[in-house]
Amino acid sequence: MKRTYQPRNQRRIKKLGFRARNKTVGGRKVLKRRIAKGRKALTVSEEYKLLRKKDRSDIR
Repeated sequence: MKRTYQPRNQRRIKKLGFRARNKTVGGRKVLKRRIAKGRKALTVSEEYKLLRKKDRSDIR
């Protein structure tokens, strides 16, 4: 049987990324709270960016 969660990075970024958060009032509040708490990665898109950067450094 197929499970409920079938992960896709692109879909995840579109729903939970920085630009998606910034579009709504609630999303901006989320960002504000995460900045106040001192989170290293505010959103999924930043986490994904860091992953991609790490992959590139391994190639060099």
